[in-house]
Amino acid sequence: MPADLAVIGLGHLGLPLAQAAVAAGISTIGYDTDPRALAELAAGRIPGGSLTAAELRRMLAGGFRTVTNPAELGRVRTAVICAPTPLGADRTLDLSAVGDAARALAAHLRPHTTVLLESAAYPGTTDEFLRPILEEGSRLRAGRDFHLAYSPNRIDPGNRLHGYASTPKVIGGLTPACTESAAAFYGRLTDKVVRARGPREAETVGVLETNYRHVNIALVNEMAVLCHDLGVDLWDVVRCAETKSFGFQAFRPGPGVGGHGVPVDPNYIPHSSRTPGHPLRMVGLAQEINGRMPQYVIQRCATLLNEHGKSARGARVLLLGVTYKPDLADQQGSPAQEIATRLMDLGAQVGYHDPYVLDWRVRDVPVPRADSLYEAAANADLTVLLQQHRTYDLQGLAVKAQLLLDTRGASPTGTTHRL
Repeated sequence: MPADLAVIGLGHLGLPLAQAAVAAGISTIGYDTDPRALAELAAGRIPGGSLTAAELRRMLAGGFRTVTNPAELGRVRTAVICAPTPLGADRTLDLSAVGDAARALAAHLRPHTTVLLESAAYPGTTDEFLRPILEEGSRLRAGRDFHLAYSPNRIDPGNRLHGYASTPKVIGGLTPACTESAAAFYGRLTDKVVRARGPREAETVGVLETNYRHVNIALVNEMAVLCHDLGVDLWDVVRCAETKSFGFQAFRPGPGVGGHGVPVDPNYIPHSSRTPGHPLRMVGLAQEINGRMPQYVIQRCATLLNEHGKSARGARVLLLGVTYKPDLADQQGSPAQEIATRLMDLGAQVGYHDPYVLDWRVRDVPVPRADSLYEAAANADLTVLLQQHRTYDLQGLAVKAQLLLDTRGASPTGTTHRL
């Protein structure tokens, strides 16, 4: 049977959207240009841990199905592209997966379809990159034969307070009619739809929101280093500061910044000749500061070991939590990889524990996983909390561990060393 919605890209963006659509009673199919993603779902495994197995079963029971034939994309009313756009080595967004998704859709695109892009994108991506691919492959005109719009993704994995329905959805269409068609679709999923002037404005909303997060994390990361040098408890400072009812939003430091939302510096945006680049110096500096945090963690580890008469070389170091966010299996951008690599370079014997990650590799080499958490912490020369999973009893760990470095400020005051 034809579906109302096709979600193209079944990763951390697409699956939660499909979940929300199925919950709203929308007949939904899922497609991915990477056959590995479809194979994982068919086997009951969720890429990146964006959903639980139980949530996937409920979706399937609600009628959700994955398809391998792209021809089925031509039988829907709405198609949403949720392909990944990772940050490349040159600090530009890699749009190749979006292009692949667009070509698969364009070959079967029908008139009057609403096409939406949710992938992280530069201002201008929808009109200058996506639109030509769709028009060339379908021989249809955007804004005349089919609707085209952009909506920045605002999914916060694991956030139980702000779900899909309660988070306002920003949309910007190529034409007013495109905007209204997108609003009609998202109005079935969320309580509030916010209309931007156009796709460029909607794309720039995503850039601003992501950069806002990284800049503020960089500020508090710098404060963490300063406060350690001054002997000040930063977490107590943040606790007190967040009581201010205006002009302040609390961010907290950590061993690095993970996640799928990457900061976008206009200096690295591919511009046309009429739109010269204007770098956001603060964003570049934030990337530099946040990128230094794993090395700062290593410095703290080495100092703690030295203070207790031990060397990093040969030291047994246990890393707790290797995901980028608590209580999720997603490791995208997690600083744990770099921290483990640097510890190994110093000659440390690295082990890990994570209730959501049963197999972890660094440099393609498996890292030993601790079966008994307390026993492993007691045997390790240094235990480092990188992610605050709810299952961790930090008070108990502080008692068992020989040395505990808490990079999240989650342990009881005075029982451990904080970042």
